[in-house]
Amino acid sequence: MVFFAMSERHSLPPLSATDPVLEHERLHQEIDQLQRALTSHAVVDQAIGVVVAFGQIPPEDAWQVLREVSQRSNTKLRTVAEHVLKFAQGGALPDMELEQMKRALERCSTHFSGGRSRP
Repeated sequence: MVFFAMSERHSLPPLSATDPVLEHERLHQEIDQLQRALTSHAVVDQAIGVVVAFGQIPPEDAWQVLREVSQRSNTKLRTVAEHVLKFAQGGALPDMELEQMKRALERCSTHFSGGRSRP
């Protein structure tokens, strides 16, 4: 059995009986991926807010701090962000991430203050 798809912009090839099923599955996978990305983005945004408050730095610098911690600790950015949120609620950061966070905030602080240590 062959189906014909209609489009006002493009001529479309005939579809087999399995094409709509495959497209349906592909679209569901894409939806799942977009939902995960949206959730991940929210977690990272919240962690940026924590770093802004904790480090008293601008959001752009807080983003760089999270990226740096992620890269230097070889930990996914979303995972670092989740750990930062747990830390903000009284939990502990893993030792490697804590050390990298201190270093990144110190570098950021030195850069932000024009080379002087912040009070």
